[in-house]
Amino acid sequence: MLVTLLTDFGLSDVYVGVMKGTIAQINPQIQTIDLTHQIPPQDIATARFQLMNAYPYFPAETIHVAVVDPGVGSQRRSIAVQLKSGYVVAPDNGLISGIVNDAIAAVELNNPKYWRSQNPSATFHGRDIFAPVAAHLASGISLKELGTTIDLSSIVRLPIPDVIETASGLQGVIQAIDHFGNLITNISGERVRDQVWTIQIDKAIYPGRTTYADAESGEVVGLIGSHGWVELAINRGNAQNELKLKVGNTIAVTDSRSL
Repeated sequence: MLVTLLTDFGLSDVYVGVMKGTIAQINPQIQTIDLTHQIPPQDIATARFQLMNAYPYFPAETIHVAVVDPGVGSQRRSIAVQLKSGYVVAPDNGLISGIVNDAIAAVELNNPKYWRSQNPSATFHGRDIFAPVAAHLASGISLKELGTTIDLSSIVRLPIPDVIETASGLQGVIQAIDHFGNLITNISGERVRDQVWTIQIDKAIYPGRTTYADAESGEVVGLIGSHGWVELAINRGNAQNELKLKVGNTIAVTDSRSL
């Protein structure tokens, strides 16, 4: 069985290794894959985006453990969710918003039999609840044994705005910023593919291209990223640093023929 790990723990401390050790104590045959541990601290929105884009690339029955948890130790729920393809174990804080539409069933993790300790740390549920639950799930324990069934509609979702159709195209928002400073929108690339399009921010207009190589070095361009979303990038540069934009800023994709 395969377990993936996504956290904001970084790599300079032992936290990630300790989670893997906890899993191995329960079942040393479980294979773990690190999605990333470089999510900005407490950045649930970025974690949501990264998990959503990694999820489709794993075999059926993969268990995803995602821990970006500024509410650890509070009244927020710990949950495990069965998906159409696999499972996710995470805090119920909006982190799984991007894949929750694939949910089949969910439980609150309130059965301490499957925790590392019946008195878990108030600051490290990744070690004491999420990692051991994932290990037990991977070892054949059923979802319903892990806790109390919860209504799927009660799972917390982040308020990502809808894409709006306008007279000249589409209006969306920046939903994530990657390591290269590319500004990734919530507009699907399928909505502009094979069209002539531009990205507009205030009065600035940037052309839509197919690849980075279609632009001059330092040129700002729109692209359909490998993740399938429209993004704003700079060839051999950092769009976030240059344009001073952030997650949540409005961005428009426009049919260039309407300008």
